[in-house]
Amino acid sequence: MTESDHRAADVIDAYRRRRNRMMPLLLGGLAVVLLVVGVFLIVVWLTGENPPSLPFLATKTPTPTVTPTPLPPSATATITLTPAPTQSPTASGPRTYIVEANDTLYSIAQKFSTSIDLLLAYNPKVTNPNNIPVGSQLIIPEPNAQLPTETPMQQTPIPGTRIQYTVKTGDTLQSIAARFNSTAEAIALASGIKVTDILFVGKVLKVPVGIATPTPTYTPNPNTSTPSGTPTKTMVP
Repeated sequence: MTESDHRAADVIDAYRRRRNRMMPLLLGGLAVVLLVVGVFLIVVWLTGENPPSLPFLATKTPTPTVTPTPLPPSATATITLTPAPTQSPTASGPRTYIVEANDTLYSIAQKFSTSIDLLLAYNPKVTNPNNIPVGSQLIIPEPNAQLPTETPMQQTPIPGTRIQYTVKTGDTLQSIAARFNSTAEAIALASGIKVTDILFVGKVLKVPVGIATPTPTYTPNPNTSTPSGTPTKTMVP
């Protein structure tokens, strides 16, 4: 064996010795790496979203304490508002009206859809229909009220007997005279008025009855002349 062969053998032998020394180191390093990787994987596995249930790692589960569930709040009582009393309809019977400034029988009759004649019939204390004091109380007739039936005259009244008659809408001295077999002049004289005076609704006249021959009832136009030539008309207050 030559010297070069010896040198080659030495190199190979040195390499083998060095390899034998390095092998444990490599295996140890590989083991360390595998250990680290394994530990890392175990940590990731245990700390994940679904960690495994390991008996040796499980901790004692504390006994749950009973927490009383609060009762639901009671419903607040609803306040029921008492409905306001509705106004009852106005009674259909007569009512009382207090006369105000500038009131007249005509305006009051218009206001309550009645007539002056009915107002006078329900309020006999009205002595002057043309002057009703403010504050006076008037009885207003109920709707559809009718004038009271007048007391019928005797079949054969004593001529010259005087009766009281309340002037109504449309009355004239001539129509009143014709109704009671009297004359306009006699009624005017007995009542203290003139034949030419204007008659106001509600005025009380004294009528002498049965002093004239009965004639057909004649109601002249208020603005035309009567048969005697005396113009008369009824004035509504």
